[in-house]
Amino acid sequence: VEALNVAVRGVWELNRLITERAVSGEDVSALEDQRQQLVDQVSSIVPLNNPGLYGKIRSYLGNRHPALNLDWSRALTRPGWLLRFLWEARPSKAAARIAALESLTSSTVERHRALMAEAGVTHRLRETGTLKLWRSEAGHAAAQAEHDFLKAHGITSQVLDRQVISGVEPALNPIFHAGLLCLENASVDSPGAVTQAYAELFAQRGGRIERAEAQRLERSASGWRVQAGSTVYEVDIAVVALGPWSMDLLAPLGLDPRLDVERGYHRHLRAKPGARLSRPVYDVDAAYFMAPMEEGYRVTSGVDLSHRDAPDNHRQIDQVTMSAREAFPLDEFAGDTWRGARPTLPDSLPMIGEAPRNPGLWLAFGNQHLGFSTGPITGEIVATLVCGETPPVDPTPFAPGRYL
Repeated sequence: VEALNVAVRGVWELNRLITERAVSGEDVSALEDQRQQLVDQVSSIVPLNNPGLYGKIRSYLGNRHPALNLDWSRALTRPGWLLRFLWEARPSKAAARIAALESLTSSTVERHRALMAEAGVTHRLRETGTLKLWRSEAGHAAAQAEHDFLKAHGITSQVLDRQVISGVEPALNPIFHAGLLCLENASVDSPGAVTQAYAELFAQRGGRIERAEAQRLERSASGWRVQAGSTVYEVDIAVVALGPWSMDLLAPLGLDPRLDVERGYHRHLRAKPGARLSRPVYDVDAAYFMAPMEEGYRVTSGVDLSHRDAPDNHRQIDQVTMSAREAFPLDEFAGDTWRGARPTLPDSLPMIGEAPRNPGLWLAFGNQHLGFSTGPITGEIVATLVCGETPPVDPTPFAPGRYL
């Protein structure tokens, strides 16, 4: 869904700027069946590999923390990626990467609000903020430090103690010592339904959506050729926005953008009668998100660093489900557990722009946990660059040339 959100928005903007219109990729009608996305909060400016990562590295590498499951057989196949990911977390690199993410996310709510109004799905937008929670006394200092950091970046938040947490979310069990209410964040109750509404609006305005599995991308005399089953598409411009599957098309071209995948697990549970949450909550110590969704309460796990297509490992999601039950009166499961794949580059920034030495080949992937959030602006950046217009933000930090 995150990859398709980027693709739909990119073609939407191209449709506005040029005449050729086509989407080749996932079946839009199957979005809710795939559901490979996080809802979570709509805005975040701190990269995953930030300086705080170093203090947790022992527990992470030893698989002693629910935030990470590391498959060492996978890690050893690409040791350079993991080392670069850790190297990028050093303090001297943090400020620039935070500024880059902030440029992408600062208008997230505004952009989605406008798009959802056009698509007729504003009822799915929930502007109630997100609540970050700590179980230990040390959480008070952590919440205050994060509040001060956000304030320095012009972002409003409120530090909460145990009593105020109970007032904000009465159904939470009183196990949290500190909280941080991020007032400017927003969320939706179904990312798949929202993206499908965007695609339907695009089609209503003259766009064309085709269901096709792109199997091969190659240069042609006039531009690019896409092989999709028995169908061949000849195009002047190709935009690869396939999220964690982007490498499948780029590798045969000799392009290695250093893309890897953070897997993660999701499941829905019903709440016990009378219990409800008004916003997504993040339990820092137990490492899970829980959000009210159309299908129930979505619980999401931490990162599973395994091979993209390896069999599921439900250890993390089972562990955090027990933790979520400690925090909130959850009842039975509502549907199956599913796995998502979040495309991530070593610097935790997406790759947006034209591929070096490959005129007409544009890249838009690597948005990691922020694919749904930053889909609209990513698509707009690509569209404006393709058409020679000024993009909404400086695209330099996201340039493909930093790894290609």
